[in-house]
Amino acid sequence: MVATNKAPAKASVTVTQTGSPIGRPQDQRATLVGLGLNKLHRTRQLEDTPAVRGMISKVRHLVRIEE
Repeated sequence: MVATNKAPAKASVTVTQTGSPIGRPQDQRATLVGLGLNKLHRTRQLEDTPAVRGMISKVRHLVRIEE
């Protein structure tokens, strides 16, 4: 019997920036940078964790989410 150390596949979420941070509060701008977004139409694939979900909910009016 061969033991493998494969971790289970982690869920991910794809986030695309659709709105501009111009005129938004500084904390929303910082949240976009924390998600790896800083220009329109940039897309990042992130691990689906509660922390990432919280960041997405903070700027949900500026991003599009694909699961």
